[in-house]
Amino acid sequence: MNLSRRGLLAAGGALGAAAAGTGAAAAAPVPVRHRPGAARVMTGFDRLSADGYRLLAGQKVGVVTNPTGVTSDVRHIVDVMHADDRVELTAAFGPEHGFRGTAQAGGGEGTAKDPATGLPVYDTYQVSGQPLADVFTRSGVDTVVFDIQDAGARFYTYIWTLYDCMEAAALAGKRFVVLDRPNPITGREATGPVLHEEFASFVGRKPISQQHGMTVAELAALYNGEFLAKKAELTAVTMTGWQRSMHFDETGLPWVLPSPNMPTPDTALVYPGTCMFEATNVSEGRGTARPFELLGAEGLDAAWARAAGAEGLPGVHFREAYFAPTFSKFSGRTVGGVQLHVHDRDAFDAVRTGIALLITAKRLYKDFAWRADNDIATLTGSDRVGTMIDAGAGTDQVVAAWQRELAAFRAVRRRYLVYR
Repeated sequence: MNLSRRGLLAAGGALGAAAAGTGAAAAAPVPVRHRPGAARVMTGFDRLSADGYRLLAGQKVGVVTNPTGVTSDVRHIVDVMHADDRVELTAAFGPEHGFRGTAQAGGGEGTAKDPATGLPVYDTYQVSGQPLADVFTRSGVDTVVFDIQDAGARFYTYIWTLYDCMEAAALAGKRFVVLDRPNPITGREATGPVLHEEFASFVGRKPISQQHGMTVAELAALYNGEFLAKKAELTAVTMTGWQRSMHFDETGLPWVLPSPNMPTPDTALVYPGTCMFEATNVSEGRGTARPFELLGAEGLDAAWARAAGAEGLPGVHFREAYFAPTFSKFSGRTVGGVQLHVHDRDAFDAVRTGIALLITAKRLYKDFAWRADNDIATLTGSDRVGTMIDAGAGTDQVVAAWQRELAAFRAVRRRYLVYR
């Protein structure tokens, strides 16, 4: 079915009474300590389990998840569901980095048996379309459940695992259930360039903006309504207590690394902008304790921090920094550059900041180059950003160039927003 905003709300409302603790089959959520003043957001899984998994009754269930699929007391949902006789869990499916999260960027864990539960785990990384539908058919599941923490950027691959799995479930005739989680960098607004479909890849399948400002359940509804040729039989279990203005530390939920180089919510905050440095020969901080917050190269020095500061970017300071990555670019060598310090995260614009840093790095670093194997056009969704920077455009000019497309996407996006 084509799940509209009304459908999302209805799916969430159907679980409301059980989530509040009524109903004989409901299992009360485990009490969790929160820091003073923190909200108590209930994720989609929290609400599903509190309702006794009635949504999955009579179904053989497979779960697409990774280490972020946890309860509020950090038990993995596959372990919890496997131990509960109210749900028939028969398979798990692993995305990039794997079901248990042991693989680095650009890798999966392969298909194997999970040693903790004995369940078969199927590797979905770089599998899509009919081949992925065949995986779902071979697994024998009736319903595919998706529960992965997103990071809020178009090029973070889990939202395209979501898309691919929805498409494959529709092809295989399987139900698809999305368990919602917060967008860790808020859901206030969409920003950045919108993908042109001729540049589609696994870091951007469809025309959404670089920082999309949506939750995975909202994205699922958008995919079903706008992009999927064969609609998925889609149900979303929404959150309670989440508001669009919330940063992750305001939810009261535990942060689990969604991938090896996304250690904290602070990383997620800068990632929609500084990930663009993956397309350059400047280190994006992989191999350090602060990936995407530290940027540098041999030959860069304090001048970069001064130049970035002179851009007048809101909400962020730039500190001169020196570091030696333990892997990736400049492994074992000391480089100079900057560390981003976000002091007003509500004013901070990650994508504008990333553009300004690219422009100033190119001006100051005589060896600056775009990487052919990690194309700036693939990351930003068109050849416009790289072409304009090469031509000497300033930050305002580059950002202005995508505003018309961004406004059009924002209008489409509004139709699928669930939370205030």
